[in-house]
Amino acid sequence: MVGYAQTLTLLDARRLRAVLLAVRRDLATVGQDHETDPELVAIAEASFDSLADVHGRLRELEGRLRDCGDRRAVFLTVYTRMTESVRNTVAGTQFADPAWMRQYTLTFAEYYRRAFLAFERGDLGDVPDPWRLAFGAAVDGSTLVAQDAFLGINAHINYDLALTLRDVGIDPDRAAKRADHRAINDVLGGLVDAQQEALSELYAPGISSVDASFGRFDEALSLVSLTEGREQAWRVATVLTDTDSGVVRRYARWVLRATATGGAVFVRSPALNPDLFAALRRIERGLSLDEILDLLGERMDAR
Repeated sequence: MVGYAQTLTLLDARRLRAVLLAVRRDLATVGQDHETDPELVAIAEASFDSLADVHGRLRELEGRLRDCGDRRAVFLTVYTRMTESVRNTVAGTQFADPAWMRQYTLTFAEYYRRAFLAFERGDLGDVPDPWRLAFGAAVDGSTLVAQDAFLGINAHINYDLALTLRDVGIDPDRAAKRADHRAINDVLGGLVDAQQEALSELYAPGISSVDASFGRFDEALSLVSLTEGREQAWRVATVLTDTDSGVVRRYARWVLRATATGGAVFVRSPALNPDLFAALRRIERGLSLDEILDLLGERMDAR
């Protein structure tokens, strides 16, 4: 409890509450105009029964979404590769408790499946706020590819993961389970370059040129965000496991939702100048930086 109390001292509850109130107003219309695709519903309808099923159906969803030009595919491109790598690692000897890790990965995927299915069916009240923001941005095309990826990662890591850990249980042998939980960070670290290559190949060729310009900085930032989010998930799961107080549990859940929703707002904000946003879109599509600057210069001269 002490560790969680220290964590909460870093949070400004009033600001989190203000974020939630502001987002609630925006959420009133998010996803309302989305048309249900029966094929997507059919893929996502049944619960996952194995890691092979998780990987196979997530890939099927990814392919269907890409074929439809639906940007929800962006996060799935990242997530399917993560799931495949974890599945392969579980089959080896890296984890102290492979059975727990299999259930952990399966339960984690179930949170995504349920959120996706509820959104696709139009049951928007059943979609957690961070996922509703992520899915809504993806289907209306209001974000960059990198934002689509990070909105999904934020919702899954900063919201779903703590609830997953609570569901699968962190006891007995809590220390060993925490070590297994942390071992996933090494798996993710080995995937950063592969994920960027996949996003560049499938959605935004210009990502590779931006990546070259920033060197290893963006990879390091991505990995730090993931690992810190995963540590916070463990702390929240510890509180949900150790306390008998309904008040504390409700507050922990509220902080979980507020911080993940605030994370989504951060990824989407601040609103970019339309010219700059258009320029970044062109970079994603493969235009060189010099070409973009020339286009912006021409537009400014025309004003």
